[in-house]
Amino acid sequence: MSFDHYDSFNKSVNIPNPLYQSLKGRYYVGQTEILRLQKGKHAWGGLFNPTRSDIDLFVNAFTITNYSSQPIVAEIWFNPKLPGRPSISNLVTPANTARTPLEDPEVKIASAELVKGNPKKGVNTFKRIVPPMSTLASDEDGKYIFPPCGAFVLFLRTLDGGPAEAELAFGWFEKDICE
Repeated sequence: MSFDHYDSFNKSVNIPNPLYQSLKGRYYVGQTEILRLQKGKHAWGGLFNPTRSDIDLFVNAFTITNYSSQPIVAEIWFNPKLPGRPSISNLVTPANTARTPLEDPEVKIASAELVKGNPKKGVNTFKRIVPPMSTLASDEDGKYIFPPCGAFVLFLRTLDGGPAEAELAFGWFEKDICE
């Protein structure tokens, strides 16, 4: 029996959106340095879409790694004004390293540690408790979308006031506003 007639079929492949974005060179991953916090002094890190970026930021995933022996509370904020002096992470790369040249993202990862005060304005959308010596991972499938000037931020507090250390990582894609 011959199966040559199957050659006339059209092949159709479905791929997840993050893979599609990566193939197009628009998916990025990165992390903060280790952030310190303690009683009354918090830490934060997040994705910041610059004012003149001309792209929308799609948050796909984030992780919070708690290196401490006590739990940490992570508050997820949309578009807050934050205390402290931020530093910009250079621990960022396109997910598709087979493309040349590698394109830098418009979005920046910024963070601050040992800050006094709380976020102002913005919206605290939800909270997570990160157990000691563990990593909390969340896949958001690009459903959180931020235009230029928008920000997705993880604000960290200690639960019992003791010193803690954490690291934040993000996966996101960017799309031109005019597309």
